[in-house]
Amino acid sequence: MKDLMGQAIWDYYHDNSPEDIQTETSISELDELPVEYLFRDFDGMNLLEQKALELAKGKVLDVGAGAGSHSLYLQNEKNLDVTALDISPKSIEVCKLRGVQKTVCENLLNYSPEEKFDTILLLMNGTGIFQTMDQIDIYLNKLSSLLNPEGKILIDGTDLLYMYQNQDGNFSIPLANYYGEVDYYLYYKGQKEVPFKWLYLDYLILSDFAEKQNLKTDLILKEGDAYLAEIRVR
Repeated sequence: MKDLMGQAIWDYYHDNSPEDIQTETSISELDELPVEYLFRDFDGMNLLEQKALELAKGKVLDVGAGAGSHSLYLQNEKNLDVTALDISPKSIEVCKLRGVQKTVCENLLNYSPEEKFDTILLLMNGTGIFQTMDQIDIYLNKLSSLLNPEGKILIDGTDLLYMYQNQDGNFSIPLANYYGEVDYYLYYKGQKEVPFKWLYLDYLILSDFAEKQNLKTDLILKEGDAYLAEIRVR
């Protein structure tokens, strides 16, 4: 990993000639992500994010913290004990510089904290961290192992079925793999990040996988094709 996302976050924070991040997937065209969006405040977040932050309580783990905007809101506005976790070293450095008090640069699957959490956040298409369908069980097992007995996971996702709808209203869905499994490409300042897998998962399939692990899933909020779900241990 070249950590181009982290470099963009670093450049923006240090006013080091930041540029927009460019992204594309195996099923979508090139798009631009303004780096400043990653530094947005609560009012600039979408309804799913705002609802998740409102529901967060207790000791919180912010998975994929990025520039730390979610962590900072919970820490500074709600006075919660928050740990920002991200695999990007430069992103975590910026989290520290912005004032996030607890940070960890680590892959979630390798993370073994001494204490467990009351809330785990996975936002901005949090299901993407699963990468592929055959890893959902692995990640759900890991996430649930990090929860206190009454703890909860707040995760958002998007159902991409709409992208396969024809003009006649029918759907042309690929048979080789689940339609929400995509290859993700990221570019910054003329460099290309190592491609990675990213999963857009519909709510019903998420709840089916959770059920197999004796986890209870509730649909908290829906906005278009995106949703916020809460997962608890039964």
